[in-house]
Amino acid sequence: MQLFYAPDFVAPECVLPEEESAHAVRVLRLAEGDRLHVTDGRGTVYLCEITDASPKRCAVRVLSSSAGEFDIPYRLVMAVAPPKSIDRYEWFLEKATEIGVTEIVPLLCEHSERRAIKPERERKVIVAAVKQSLKSVCPVLRDMTPFEAFVSEPFEGRRFIAHCDEPIHAKRYVGSILKPGENALIMVGPEGDFSPEEIRRAVECGFEEITLGNQRLRTETAAVFGAAAVSVINNM
Repeated sequence: MQLFYAPDFVAPECVLPEEESAHAVRVLRLAEGDRLHVTDGRGTVYLCEITDASPKRCAVRVLSSSAGEFDIPYRLVMAVAPPKSIDRYEWFLEKATEIGVTEIVPLLCEHSERRAIKPERERKVIVAAVKQSLKSVCPVLRDMTPFEAFVSEPFEGRRFIAHCDEPIHAKRYVGSILKPGENALIMVGPEGDFSPEEIRRAVECGFEEITLGNQRLRTETAAVFGAAAVSVINNM
């Protein structure tokens, strides 16, 4: 199954974005009358027929629609400080999207070495992963968000901070405390970890301290591990 992404899709007829049109017509050589699947990124997959095979404005007509088959039944927000290497952050974006995540928040922390990202470039990485993994919901990528502003935001669900420092209260493994179906927010810090003040502030705001195991993990690996742990909990 080949999945195309059209965030502005409006049934029963629609024109695919130029990049998607070119891929359908020039790369895959689809023609009028051929069928393809399109997602709007909001939870619906449409089976469509091509009515105009233009490589710049490929028009389609909806034949049927259905809810996404591989989307997650819970909300997962991953707030992760981008590492110095943007390639490593893009690897996290790709893998987290494939595993299943609702929202991704690039965190700006005290020890952050990377203090900016290119949102449009990173959204393309996410969209490519959505299509590859046949997701019908496209994760939201927020702009770079300062730590202090983020920890003060409300969230309906469990909020966790993964860190390597000594715990203020106690650190538990996320897989032992999160229940299936619970919404979760997991924060992962930069290469230098969260500062002691940031950890204290997060705990004051109601975050639970967690560990992702005894092994030492890179930022992006820890973030993918966290997303995978939540997925495992919900698929047991």
